[in-house]
Amino acid sequence: MDFVRSPDWPGAPQGAVATNSAAARYGTPTGTPPPVGRATPPQSPAPPAGRVPAPRPAPGGRAAPPIPVKILIAGGFGVGKTTTVGAISEIAPLTTEAEMTSAGIGVDDPGVRTAKTTTTVAMDFGCVTIDRSLKLYLFGTPGQTRFGFMWDDLARGALGALVVVDSSRLDDCYPAIDFFERAELPFAVGVNAFDGRLAHDLGAIRWALAIGDHVPLVQFDARDRLSVRDALLVVLDRALDRATRERGD
Repeated sequence: MDFVRSPDWPGAPQGAVATNSAAARYGTPTGTPPPVGRATPPQSPAPPAGRVPAPRPAPGGRAAPPIPVKILIAGGFGVGKTTTVGAISEIAPLTTEAEMTSAGIGVDDPGVRTAKTTTTVAMDFGCVTIDRSLKLYLFGTPGQTRFGFMWDDLARGALGALVVVDSSRLDDCYPAIDFFERAELPFAVGVNAFDGRLAHDLGAIRWALAIGDHVPLVQFDARDRLSVRDALLVVLDRALDRATRERGD
């Protein structure tokens, strides 16, 4: 990760036109538009009723502690990164919020659909235990141009990333997508449904972002714990696919 440059601000979309398919593969929350593309992968068989798989015991007969996994929550300014971390963290999230002042007018634009009055000036941090064998540590990146230099340090050691997108301000997420593509870090794109709706459908968003068909694209609600959980599971699945392919090479 040392060689990866911080995001270029502003950025521009790159790549070719691709059709949407990730929504079908990973499913969509209730009330979202029907997916198109690949079918949902077969699910692993459920354990017998009444039995819960136990984690492999650690030396000494005690259960092994959960494996720590670092995940980044990235995106442009005001897209819902802090809300995403706070919605699912099982601890009181660490935030570095500062009041927005008149000096930021014309520099930091949170969009017209938000009553945002604070901004992240360093990072957000939270954690959530997926099961007895896996625990996620979430690091939210700052979204402003002037804090782009911090992304290299925050991305070091991360397994994957969730790029949060506001469908009405797609250009704000180009630097984040470019950054993770250069870093070759597995990522998924989560379109935050402000007011429960999107400005564009997922197919049009995939085309506008110029992301390949291998990049998962899902709709989620940054305020809803279960919706955020599903988006993070997509990131984990993407990272697992990548690790499996590399192991087979």
